Amino acid sequence: MQERFSPFSHPIIFDNDHAILTASEKLNLEMQGRRSVRNFSDKTIPKEVIDNLLRIAASAPSGAHKQPWTFCVITTEDIKSRIREAAEKEEYTNYHGRMSEEWLEDLKKFGTDWHKEFLTTAPYLIVIFKKSYDLESDGGKVKNYYVSESVGIACGFLLSAIHQLGLVSLTHTPSPMNFLGELLNRPSNEKAFLLIPVGYAAEDATVPNLNRKALSEVMVNY
Repeated sequence: MQERFSPFSHPIIFDNDHAILTASEKLNLEMQGRRSVRNFSDKTIPKEVIDNLLRIAASAPSGAHKQPWTFCVITTEDIKSRIREAAEKEEYTNYHGRMSEEWLEDLKKFGTDWHKEFLTTAPYLIVIFKKSYDLESDGGKVKNYYVSESVGIACGFLLSAIHQLGLVSLTHTPSPMNFLGELLNRPSNEKAFLLIPVGYAAEDATVPNLNRKALSEVMVNY
């Protein structure tokens, strides 16, 4: 009979000084350089890399350890084209009446519009679905907990891992996203949460000049 608990041993052992140095290096050399990229290369990536990225994402904590996520990996050109067509249809409507003037003004610094070339250029599209409940073989429903929080954490793990492997990504949320479930024939208990193109940055890729808030603006000490 399997024991309910086992001893915990952290795979990485640092003393405080080493932890401070390593955290600083990761901040300055790695994570501050993570950016959302819209200019992708079509250079191929081994499928094993994507598999391991999703293993990292699926290691995220989740409510009651329900792991309420499904990662759909798309490489087929036909499906990518259909996703782009449907996404651009929704985005055209967004940019031509659905979005408020304030929203459109906030987007100007990114130089975006309804065209989404990255959906067919990036070698991989990963669509993350959240599951509010699981389905039993007889059709019964099994409740999941803290679903959006759990799936959001898994996406954070994924985005960080993508960056640390020298790849780039974009958090794309064409709204509404119901078409993704229909195109990918997902069951009724799954709702699209996020669409992430993954690949290498194009040689001529650019990103907006943006400033992140200072730590003093986002952290409060008590």
